Amino acid sequence: MQITSAMKMVSAAKLKRAQDAITQMRPYAQKLQEILGNLTSSLDTTDNVYAQERDLKNVLIVGINSNRGLCGGFNNNVAKEVKRIAAQHKDSRVSILPIGKKMADSVKGTDFVITDETMPSNTDELWGDLSFDNVSEVAQTLMDKFENGVIDKIVIVYNAFKNAGVQIVTTEQFLPIAPAEQANGKESVDYIFEPSKEEIVNNLIPSSLKTQFYKAMLDSHAAEHGARMTAMHKATDNATDLKKELQLFYNKARQTAITNEILEIVGGAEALNE
Repeated sequence: MQITSAMKMVSAAKLKRAQDAITQMRPYAQKLQEILGNLTSSLDTTDNVYAQERDLKNVLIVGINSNRGLCGGFNNNVAKEVKRIAAQHKDSRVSILPIGKKMADSVKGTDFVITDETMPSNTDELWGDLSFDNVSEVAQTLMDKFENGVIDKIVIVYNAFKNAGVQIVTTEQFLPIAPAEQANGKESVDYIFEPSKEEIVNNLIPSSLKTQFYKAMLDSHAAEHGARMTAMHKATDNATDLKKELQLFYNKARQTAITNEILEIVGGAEALNE
C-alpha cells in the first residue's frame, strides 16, 4: 500500500508537467495540421512528394507505448490496435516500428518486426529525453523512407490524453498527408504562396510533419502518467481494503486464542478443585 501510494504521488507530479506540455502544444499542432491538409489539397502531388498516394506494397505502423508497466491497460490497448491495423493490411508487407519497451515486447516474435538496419533502433531512449530534436530525428528517417519509395504508408497508433482517468487509443495517418475534408457548403481554401511553393514544400511541410509526430509523443507521455496514477490509486484502495480485512481476521484469531487460553486456565482450576 505504501509503495503504490508513493508511485501514485510520483505519477501525479510527472502528470502535471506532461499535461502542461501537451495542452500548450495541442492547439498549435492542430492548427498546423489543418493548414497542412488545406495546403496539400491545393498542391499537386508532383509538387508535394509527401502527399503522393501509391499502391500499398509496404506499410509501416508506428506503435507508441511506454517503457514501464503498472499503468492498467495503457500498453495493452495500443498493442491490440496495432495488431488489428496490421491484420487489415494483409495484402501488403506490414512492418511495425515499436516506440517503448512494452511495445517491443508485444510484437516480439511476430512477423511484423522491423529488421531493416537503417530504421531507428534507439526509440526506447526517446522517453529518457523527450525533446523535439530527438523526436525529429526519428520522424525525418520515416519521411526519408516514404520519399524514397521504401514505405508507401505510415500510420501512428498512440494513447491520446483526455484527462487523468481517460486515455483514447488514436490512429493517425502520418504519410501520405491526407487532404483536408471540406464540409458541405464550405469552399476550399485558396492560398497565396509567399515565399514560393518550392520553399514551402521544402521547409514548412517537413517541419509540420515533425511537429505532428512530436505531438503524438507528448500525448502518449501525458496519457501514460495519467493511466499510471489512476492504476496506482486503485491499487492503493484495494490494498487498504485488504489491510482492513487482514486486521479483522487477525483480531478474530487473536480473540480466539485468548478465549482458548482462558478456557484452559478455567478447566485446569476446576480440575485442581476436584
